[in-house]
Amino acid sequence: MKYLIVGLGNIGPEYELTRHNVGFLTLDRLADRESLHFESARLAFHCLYKFKGRQVHLIKPTTYMNLSGKAVNYWLQELNISRENLLVLVDDVALPFGRLRIKGKGSAAGHNGLKHIEQTLGGTQYARLRIGIGDDFPKGKQVEYVLGRWSQEEIDELPMIMDKAIEAIKAFCTHGIDKTMNNFNQQP
Repeated sequence: MKYLIVGLGNIGPEYELTRHNVGFLTLDRLADRESLHFESARLAFHCLYKFKGRQVHLIKPTTYMNLSGKAVNYWLQELNISRENLLVLVDDVALPFGRLRIKGKGSAAGHNGLKHIEQTLGGTQYARLRIGIGDDFPKGKQVEYVLGRWSQEEIDELPMIMDKAIEAIKAFCTHGIDKTMNNFNQQP
């Protein structure tokens, strides 16, 4: 079985350690733990993770966040992966820092990366793993917060949060969306 796991983020050193790039960071951590190496490919950085008899393709789109759908659509078609085996990792200001929420479908909730994926794929029928980055910003400063760098306290907790997200990715690929939702959408 084949899966496509997409970590959303923006390329370039100015975005590298920002809250908006938590999808990239999580896939980088998974790749580091499994001694995988991302290679530059069409519209994304790509690597293959073989896990329990499954081919898990990890991509980090190079299209920038607002055009993520181009990369997702290309790789789904290129690898002949069904939409039910797609999981998108995304930052979420509506969730408290560190909270994970996985769903089999849903709205973009104002997230431009998800909006473009929905426009490109023609619907909301794909799984997404939302990683809470909190909403500790003054009114009108959401963009600065999302594109801002992590605080030291957040950096200290981030590895544990990313490890939990990696567990959710593995569960999605082995147990499916429903069981993964039951196990990972609980209060921390």
